[in-house]
Amino acid sequence: MGPLIPNGIIGGGWDFVIALLIGIAFGFILEASGFSSSRNLAGVFYGYNFLVLRVFFTALIVAMVGIMYFDYLGWLDLSKIFILPTYLGPMIVGGVIMGFGFILGGYCPGTSFTGLAIGKLDALFFTIGLYLGILVFSLAFPLFEDFYSSGSLGNITLTELTGIPASYFALAFTVVALAAFWGTMLIEKRVRKNMKQYKF
Repeated sequence: MGPLIPNGIIGGGWDFVIALLIGIAFGFILEASGFSSSRNLAGVFYGYNFLVLRVFFTALIVAMVGIMYFDYLGWLDLSKIFILPTYLGPMIVGGVIMGFGFILGGYCPGTSFTGLAIGKLDALFFTIGLYLGILVFSLAFPLFEDFYSSGSLGNITLTELTGIPASYFALAFTVVALAAFWGTMLIEKRVRKNMKQYKF
């Protein structure tokens, strides 16, 4: 029964090896999905390319349904899966900052390394900016340390917060994703048609 390391099926010394292999596979999938291109990534904000939304929605649905079935079959002990603690205010502010950087640079931290790995110059500048941001954040941390740890909700999930059973939540999320696929397809067609019409 998983998770494999917390349950002692795989020794704890393998955690970094497994993390490295998963990281390599993740980077390969990002590149294969077109996530090394800032045009593909930024396109979601301008309406001409919703590749990012479709890939992430698909990944979330597969992971969500897979975890639920693994739990149902007894292959996975959900009580031993780590859930990141929620700090509501700081996470909202962090999301806004990251979204703003995403729009300006066309990358998020993970995809910038994917672009850098295949030699993209814009990804290099974004990655340099990323490390500069980490440095500034580290130096300025004492100024907003209290805010950083404020608004704690603990290790809470959406199903616990809303009281909606996981199976109903998964069904609703899948319906929303399918509607988003259809809606974004229509938006893409219209925006690309307009781009061709006004192209000089």
